[in-house]
Amino acid sequence: MAKTSAVEKNKRREKLAAAQQGKRSRLKTLIMNRETPDEERFMAVLKLAELPRNGAKNRVRLRCLVSGRSRGNYRKLKLSRIALRDLASTGQIPGMVKSSW
Repeated sequence: MAKTSAVEKNKRREKLAAAQQGKRSRLKTLIMNRETPDEERFMAVLKLAELPRNGAKNRVRLRCLVSGRSRGNYRKLKLSRIALRDLASTGQIPGMVKSSW
């Protein structure tokens, strides 16, 4: 089980990233548009720098929903490899069986 503080920090990052998504995307499109004046683009860069870093979506870490583990996760299931194997062994995931040959 992961540290509770790390899991909670990641949850705060997810909320902040969701809240800041629109503002960040508007500023980034303004910055990337070459047709806008340089002064306006520079002001947009400064405004983007003032936003909190944890509001960026790439600061959010994919964690397992069961254990909070940050490594070895399957994106589609949002489970770590260890939690996935445990749930599959107990038959809690429909259609998934342990392979044997």
